[in-house]
Amino acid sequence: MLEPLLTHDPLRAALLRRIHASAGVQTRNLVMELDRYAGLDSFHEANDLFIAAGTDLAERATTDALAAAGIRADEVDFVLFTSVTGVAAPSIDAQLATRVGMRPDVKRLPSFGLGCVAGAAGLARVHDYLVGHPYDVAVLVSVELCSLTVQRGDDSMANIVASGLFGDGAAAVVVVGDAFARDRGLSGPDVVGTRSSLYPQTEDVIGWDIGGTGFRIVLSAGVPEVIGRHFANDVHALLGDHGLTVAGVTTWLAHPGGPKVLEAFAQALGLTDAALEPSWRALASAGNQSSAAVLGILAESLRSPVPDETGLLFALGPGVTAELVLLHWAADDESAPAPTGIAA
Repeated sequence: MLEPLLTHDPLRAALLRRIHASAGVQTRNLVMELDRYAGLDSFHEANDLFIAAGTDLAERATTDALAAAGIRADEVDFVLFTSVTGVAAPSIDAQLATRVGMRPDVKRLPSFGLGCVAGAAGLARVHDYLVGHPYDVAVLVSVELCSLTVQRGDDSMANIVASGLFGDGAAAVVVVGDAFARDRGLSGPDVVGTRSSLYPQTEDVIGWDIGGTGFRIVLSAGVPEVIGRHFANDVHALLGDHGLTVAGVTTWLAHPGGPKVLEAFAQALGLTDAALEPSWRALASAGNQSSAAVLGILAESLRSPVPDETGLLFALGPGVTAELVLLHWAADDESAPAPTGIAA
C-alpha cells in the first residue's frame, strides 16, 4: 500500500484504507518494488523510468502478440502506440520498432491523452486504417504505468481513489486487413462497427492536471452519472446500425474502470451481474490498467472463442469520451487460427 506516501493524517489514512478495501482490486502489478516509490523525487525521474521500463514492456507485449498471430515483425505496416502515464520524444514506438525488427518504412502514430478509452479507441482507429489498407498488418500497443503518476503527499479524494484502483500493465494487439487474412487463410473476430462519442460539458470529470510534479489525477464522482445520462443511447445506436439489440450481444467487454463504473454500465444497459463478469475478474486480478485493461479482457475472450458470437468492447476516457467496438466471431472460427494476436 502507498499509504505513507500520501498522508500522515490518521483520519485520512483510515479513509484511504476503507476506500482501497472497497475498490474491488485484490492484486495488482507495479513496475517496481513498493519500497522504491519513496525514492522517486521528481517527475523527471519518474518519466525516465516510464520510458525505460515502458519500452521493455512494449517489446515483450508486441513480441508475444506477433508470435500468437504467427506474423513476423517485418510484416507490420502500421503501429499505433498509446499511453497517458508518461511522455517521450522520440516516442516509445520508435524504439520498439527497432528492437523487434520492424521495417524502417513502418508507419507510426503515437497517441497521448485518450486515457482509459485508448484501448477501445486504438482498436477502432486501427480498424479504420485497415479498411483503407486491406493487405496490411497493424499493431496497437498500450503501455500504462499508472503507479508512477501517484502524487506524494496528496491526500485528496481523487488521489486516494486512484492509488487504490489503478495498476500497471502493457498490451499489444495484432490486427490484419481482410485481404491479408484471406491470402493467409486466417480467420478470427471481425470488427464490424465502431462508434465514438464526446459528451458535452464533462471536461472536468476525468483527466490530468499536469504540472511540475507530473500528472495529478482528476477523477470526479460524476462518472456513473455521465454513463447513466449518455451511454445507453450510444450502444443502442451502434447496435441498431447493424440490426442488433442488447439481447443479441453475447459477450460484453467493458473497461474495468471501478465498481461504480461497472455497476453504471450494467444498470444503463439492463445487464445481469454475470454479463460483465470478465471485467469484474480483470478488476480484481489487475486493477484498472487504463488503456491496457480492456485489451487484456479481449485477450481472455480469444482464448475460448464461441462460433457465431457477437461482442461489444467499450471504454470511457477524458473528454468525457466513449468508444465502442462491435465484434463478431464467424460460425466456423472455432477450428481456424485467429489472425488477431494479443498479449497483455
